[in-house]
Amino acid sequence: MIKAIPLLLALAGSATMVPVAQAQDAAAGEKKAAMCIGCHGILGYRASFPEVHKVPMIAGQNAQYLQNALLEYKKGERKHPTMRAIAVSLGEKDMADLAAYYETLGQGSVKTVAAAPAAPAPSAEVQALLTKGNCASCHGADFNKPIDGSYPRLAGQYADYLYVALKAYQIQGNPRIGRGNAIMVGQVSPFKHAELKALANYIGALPGSMATVPQARFR
Repeated sequence: MIKAIPLLLALAGSATMVPVAQAQDAAAGEKKAAMCIGCHGILGYRASFPEVHKVPMIAGQNAQYLQNALLEYKKGERKHPTMRAIAVSLGEKDMADLAAYYETLGQGSVKTVAAAPAAPAPSAEVQALLTKGNCASCHGADFNKPIDGSYPRLAGQYADYLYVALKAYQIQGNPRIGRGNAIMVGQVSPFKHAELKALANYIGALPGSMATVPQARFR
């Protein structure tokens, strides 16, 4: 079974998924998003930790994945001081509401994948890496329609963020940086950084349905 788990499941969080809260409320999530928009609501905004990269697009991302990620930051399974400080202030209902809001925020705000240009074919090198990681088995052949909502959409995500996220699984024993999913530590460890970057660059160039949606700080 482990061999069937794709490399890019690294971006999907821990192997133990969190059930969706019984009552996701996107409208309530909008009212709780003030702490998020300072990074995720600014086009082209870059973070400097652990290295300079664009903060990920989350509008249009799968709600279940976003909820899982917040819980992992809260537990310390994903190590990031800023995200942990935010996540520890949230209850499960808050996480579910925020996740529902950001999934909904992307609807109607970006071009549909059907209207986007055809995805470029990967080079032979990248195709070999995709095959090695068995990536499409969970994230879908177009990397925009995962097999279920607990896996993230990847197509069109910022390549530098994807690269940083993948590398995080190769960092062990650091209290401030890294991701601790034991399965993904094993999956990512055989890959060189140059290979992870090649994967990230290809997937980031694919047409996707996520976006950064500018939001007012004061409403």
